[in-house]
Amino acid sequence: MDIKFIGHASFFIKAKDARLVTDPYDPSAVGMKFPKIEADIVTVSHTHPDHNYVTGVSGTPLVIDLPGEFEKNGMRIYGYSTFHDKNKGQERGENTVYKVEAEGINVLHCGDLGHVFDDALIEEIGDVDILLVPVGGFFTIDAADAVELAKKLEPAVIIPMHYNIPGLNQKVFAQLAAVTDFLKKMGQESITSVPKLTVKKESLTEEMKVVVMEMGG
Repeated sequence: MDIKFIGHASFFIKAKDARLVTDPYDPSAVGMKFPKIEADIVTVSHTHPDHNYVTGVSGTPLVIDLPGEFEKNGMRIYGYSTFHDKNKGQERGENTVYKVEAEGINVLHCGDLGHVFDDALIEEIGDVDILLVPVGGFFTIDAADAVELAKKLEPAVIIPMHYNIPGLNQKVFAQLAAVTDFLKKMGQESITSVPKLTVKKESLTEEMKVVVMEMGG
């Protein structure tokens, strides 16, 4: 499985027979270009324009924008209902997190998650090998909450997302913290970012590690 970071909360996940894009963003909202990309599946965590730019993805993808169980080209997707804030959606509405299963690997994309999972949801989701988690705060959980969630889920790999980066529309996203806050709390400040993550089930270890990805798609 290959994982690339398109930007913001958008990733390109490529398995043997399926290509998936998470939370494609509208360039006019985010301030960064969205690349030309083709996919078989698109997941949308919620309907805000920085997460639901489905028309930016070419091909005839299966668009998943609600909880449930889905499958295409051997890739299984499970959607779980959560909230965009700590007050059960009263501030920013609902959010769907998606577990993607392919090649024996479980990837959990948290979208704009606003709270740490309770134990019942942790149990329902089950094994998570790779966690794609927002860390920038304000609109989502912050670095401290992301660390708490990671400790509960115990993934092999944590990939932070939805933080402040150069090129992001600062009129909208100035309150987002940089990824360094999260890395400091994880004790992994010295790691180098990578352009692509290639993962095989047998290469995953018990020891949790953080991978920061270069934007590029």
